[in-house]
Amino acid sequence: MFAKKKRLQEDNIIKKIYQKYRLRRYLQLIVGLFILSCAFNIFLMPNNIVSGGLSGLSLIFKQVFGWEPSTFIFIGSVILLVISYFTLGKEKTFGSILGSLLYPVFVKLTANFGVLLDIDSTQLLLPAIFGGVLNGIGAGLVFKAGFTTGGTDIINQIVSKYGKVSLGTAMIMSDGLIVLSGGIFFGITKLMYALVVLYIISALTDKVVLGISDSKAFYIITEKEDLVKEFILKYLNHGVTMFEARGGFTKEKQRVLMCVVPTKEYFKLKEGIHQIDNDAFFVVTDAYEVFGGE
Repeated sequence: MFAKKKRLQEDNIIKKIYQKYRLRRYLQLIVGLFILSCAFNIFLMPNNIVSGGLSGLSLIFKQVFGWEPSTFIFIGSVILLVISYFTLGKEKTFGSILGSLLYPVFVKLTANFGVLLDIDSTQLLLPAIFGGVLNGIGAGLVFKAGFTTGGTDIINQIVSKYGKVSLGTAMIMSDGLIVLSGGIFFGITKLMYALVVLYIISALTDKVVLGISDSKAFYIITEKEDLVKEFILKYLNHGVTMFEARGGFTKEKQRVLMCVVPTKEYFKLKEGIHQIDNDAFFVVTDAYEVFGGE
């Protein structure tokens, strides 16, 4: 009874999340899919750069069987959605339906963009960079809106669930095989450019989803905690949170000071800690979103 009630509460939370800013989320999805399809048709497909996913696999099928990429992506997406429904459940499948069905439509609609722009394909570096950048921005917008483009994302979830491996490992396995297959059909040079594209996509997707960090979070362990705390409170005018911790090796109790400061004040706090206690231990991480407080 308690588990059922808890599940209902969680479902209500998810519904509220998806209902919030619904129009903006759908607009963001459409813009993201449009950018993804442009990146594919203008930069990746004309140069046979296989950067993973169903779109990458479609280039191999186009080369071998002459299939239109949009047709292959659509058929593959539908098959994977059916498999997802029976293996992952309707909740997880629901988030992939719209992106899975709309993406091949956008790929078809933008199919001639590459011909119209006539990008020079003799120099692969610039198409690889621009293709990766646009792909990363497009994917980031889709993920940030709470959707996915389906495809190998579904395969990754299935492999993770039934293969008992992490989602990251599953992604490396599925997309890695597709990229390596691209290297077999299109050559080692194209494989190297595909790896460049994958790296750019990964970096840009994170930046779009999380944003550019404008704050830094400090975790500080020092013998002079009162002086460090006073420096942060009075000189930098920022709050400090203190919590208890225990050393993994020494087993001794320690206090950790945690504070978030704007990136422009990172140098002041870092050097201030060194001036107060040169033996202080601290870790600095990016803080992408900070809410609450004065």
